[in-house]
Amino acid sequence: MSQLLQPKDWKKFVKPGDRIFIGSGPGVPHGLVQSLLERMPSKHFFDLEFVHILTLGAAPWLDPRYRDTLRVNALFLGEETRKVVQRGEADYTPCFLSEVPALFTGGTLPIDVALVQLSPPDESGYCSLGVTVDIVRAAIESARFVIAQFNPLMPRTFGNTRIALSEVDGHMEISAPLPELPAAKSTKETEQIGQYVAMLIEDGATLQMGIGKIPDAVLRALRHHKNLGVHTEMFSDGLMELMRKGVVDNSRKPLHTGKTVTSFCMGSRALYDFVRDNPLVEFYSSDYINNINIISQHDQMIAINSALEVDLTGQVVSDSIGHRFYSGIGGQVDFIRGAARSRGGRPIIALPSVTKEGKSRIVPCITEGSGVVTSRGDVHYVVTEYGIATLRGRSIRERALELIQVAHPDHREMLLQQVRKSFWVPSYQRTAPAPVKGLGNMPVKKFKAKDGNPYFLRPLQPSDERRLQEFFYSHDAETLLLRYHYVPTRLSSEGAYALVNMDQNTDLALCIVARQGPREEIQGVGRYYLIPKTQTAEVAFVVREERRGQGFGRFLLRRVIRVARTRKLEKLLAVVQSGNQQMRDLLEKSGFTALPVGDDPGSVTWELSL
Repeated sequence: MSQLLQPKDWKKFVKPGDRIFIGSGPGVPHGLVQSLLERMPSKHFFDLEFVHILTLGAAPWLDPRYRDTLRVNALFLGEETRKVVQRGEADYTPCFLSEVPALFTGGTLPIDVALVQLSPPDESGYCSLGVTVDIVRAAIESARFVIAQFNPLMPRTFGNTRIALSEVDGHMEISAPLPELPAAKSTKETEQIGQYVAMLIEDGATLQMGIGKIPDAVLRALRHHKNLGVHTEMFSDGLMELMRKGVVDNSRKPLHTGKTVTSFCMGSRALYDFVRDNPLVEFYSSDYINNINIISQHDQMIAINSALEVDLTGQVVSDSIGHRFYSGIGGQVDFIRGAARSRGGRPIIALPSVTKEGKSRIVPCITEGSGVVTSRGDVHYVVTEYGIATLRGRSIRERALELIQVAHPDHREMLLQQVRKSFWVPSYQRTAPAPVKGLGNMPVKKFKAKDGNPYFLRPLQPSDERRLQEFFYSHDAETLLLRYHYVPTRLSSEGAYALVNMDQNTDLALCIVARQGPREEIQGVGRYYLIPKTQTAEVAFVVREERRGQGFGRFLLRRVIRVARTRKLEKLLAVVQSGNQQMRDLLEKSGFTALPVGDDPGSVTWELSL
């Protein structure tokens, strides 16, 4: 039976050299820890080790006055812990969050005393772990002594959260509001990242995401989705709002159908009130939530994680800036790999293109001293405010070009020059992509065609070289004749390069692509070429034979006309084979008029005044 702990009783439980676990996140038992710290320094307490992951609220145990009494070993770094680790006054142990419980229970990091925060016991003698189960349950199961702060403000929650009073050796009754996590301030860049990530998420998908501006922006961009599920290590205010709106209903999840499952939550008091006695939200330990085999059982598992920098081969740095450790491995690799094994799953790394100081986060090679958390073989998508880089199945050359396209425009030329030094791109690859004037801040548009399937309209990009070749070789002779006025038999790499590396602020080249997982397949291309020394451009289109009649040509043409008007062109011309009735009908419906037949009776020129 747990005894009511008096300050003088600490020496019954804590011995010199003990490893002491502190509860996580908003579940830190601050009152309990403060009571122990007040007994220090003393002749009885010395050479202690405090172990924890991310904590919310003040961290007085980091105060220099305790330097000769205890040392912190952090498994994940927060703001204050980061500072003392960088000064060499505390330790950082890198580990996957899924494996931390086994470090405790398996004896690699044996816990002597676990300091945890629980709800008071109910009439049956059971307490609740409340908002933080994560690694806390394993610490309780493996510790020699468990000391609890019974807090009536800790909400009772569902899932694997019950702790019998008989498991608690000592306790204090301390009522205190749980520390809150302020909402991150949004920016134009993070909102654009959120919209791009949302384009990769289909109705019925299951989500994992963390904390910060980018996850919050993604959740705001998902407000019109349907039947989403949640299997995540962290539950946030943004996910709570999607549950309230009915966007998240967990109806299509194969595991815990109808339930949001998580290992901890951090956020506002409203969030803590929402999970209190809420049977729709269940909490489980990290070795279950972050288990790759469990994660992968969810079809369309979407894992959204961030990074400090990504190199041009796709290596992801998340826990360090050079030799300075910044955060931790956490659950990133667990969920990236779990989502990769999921049927239709999409592991996504999302980050701003530059730091606050304007330094590129897309880099030719990782900064000296930085550690790779997620390998280049694990990354499927990298998203910045400039678009989506698709890496899975791409060669080093294609990866480099994809990542340069989503880097900040001020750094693209530098990145291309650096990558050419490594011979990752061919000698004819000389021009870095520039933003396309007239397409707005979001040049990628997602739409549904008449066949009901989703497609993406975006500019042609240097990394489309091979995709454009595939598109060319998909055409039959009739299509080639109508498009080129003869039947070409080859589109070489250099020829494709010229077509995807045009100056998009003089001329224009757009494409419609279908996504099959990480594979993109071009379905249609629309272009215009500015006639020298005029404000007139000639347009041309080609659509896969099997996609004709689905509205692709009309969608492309509308976008081309809009860009031409934004750029203040005066006229658009289109030269069409007389037998190309579909193109003639499209131009006529779009406001073009046919000019008198010229020297070539086999073709007709159509004109649109802008």
